[in-house]
Amino acid sequence: MMDLVVAGGTTGMGRALADHYLARGARVTVIGSNASRGETFLRDAATDRAAFVQADLTSVAENRRAMKEIRARHDSLDVLALTALRHFPKRVVTPDGFEGVLSLYYVSRFLLSHGLTDLLEKGTAPIIVNICGVGTTKGEIRWNDLSLTNGYGPIKAMLQGGRAADLQGVAYPLAHPNGRTRYLLHHPGFTDSGTDSLTQPAKTAIKLLARLFAQSPEKAVAPIIDLIDNQPEGRLLAYDRRTPVDPSLRTLDRAHALRLYRKTSHLL
Repeated sequence: MMDLVVAGGTTGMGRALADHYLARGARVTVIGSNASRGETFLRDAATDRAAFVQADLTSVAENRRAMKEIRARHDSLDVLALTALRHFPKRVVTPDGFEGVLSLYYVSRFLLSHGLTDLLEKGTAPIIVNICGVGTTKGEIRWNDLSLTNGYGPIKAMLQGGRAADLQGVAYPLAHPNGRTRYLLHHPGFTDSGTDSLTQPAKTAIKLLARLFAQSPEKAVAPIIDLIDNQPEGRLLAYDRRTPVDPSLRTLDRAHALRLYRKTSHLL
């Protein structure tokens, strides 16, 4: 039986992944902040192979508590899927001092990836799946202002988070050189994953665009499922849908990846 953890697994692509592997007989734990959505997930799953951990993943302490609950349920992991993300129209700083988008797009994923590595290493063909914007080269890491205290903008925050997520994928196998766990950075393309975290008028505009052009979460996860089930060689995998991403892109720079790892490794 496969064991999966899906951060952000009550909606969108995370829910689609959870549903797919539950249907195949896997044991799946999803993490989410909304209790009602978690209850809906469990009711729809209708099996003791499904579990829900309620946690606010913008909090370092909540990430650590979630990992304790995961350890109580899973002796090993085959897949850790990182899908939790939301927009912050205005600058938010978490109690830990991180800008809101960065806390979800990088800090939480950093904690879960490294914090659950021992369980992953016990899996059959372990893999971490980071849903991100790999291949996109816009945006940059504000090395001296990660929390964007100067000149905050929601797009700027999302782009910085995306570039940090890219670098996390590069750094992971370097931090665990003797490990077996693969790290998949995956750009799914425009997907209709909901607009709950958006404000007007962006909410209406994105809803309209999604209706016209976005793919469903179920369609978006199909390439990911193929990559999980038929893993290519190498510890770091980077794909834009079904197309490999050029590893020489500046956004996948090893030196920058290690710099960011060292800047945040105290969290571990």
